Amino acid sequence: QVQLVESGGGLVQAGGSMRLSCAASGRTFSSRAMGWFRQAPGKERDVVAAISGSGVSTFYADSVKGRFAISRDNAKNTVYLQMNSLKPEDTAVYYCAGKYSGGRSYSSNKFDYDYWGQGTQVTVSS
Repeated sequence: QVQLVESGGGLVQAGGSMRLSCAASGRTFSSRAMGWFRQAPGKERDVVAAISGSGVSTFYADSVKGRFAISRDNAKNTVYLQMNSLKPEDTAVYYCAGKYSGGRSYSSNKFDYDYWGQGTQVTVSS
């Protein structure tokens, strides 16, 4: 059973930056696609960004393109989400998720992911 532990959430002013981290347990991290999702109150959980196991291929939701960047350090079993130019509408609980496959590909579909972190709250004040 793979465990994911997110960190880095909190309160930030609009226009600010924040970096989320997600540390994974287990082996073969580099062969597993990872993703970041978010869920605001009363809304569905939506994809923010995704990355292949190799780190070569990435995906971004239109709402965060040019502001957010997903990356990973396979030596540390960790995936990151750098968030810049934050807006109040970015306020949500952010979840890290992983697949048991996906060394060369990613998925933007939340139903493709096999395990999830506990979530971390990001609040952007106006």
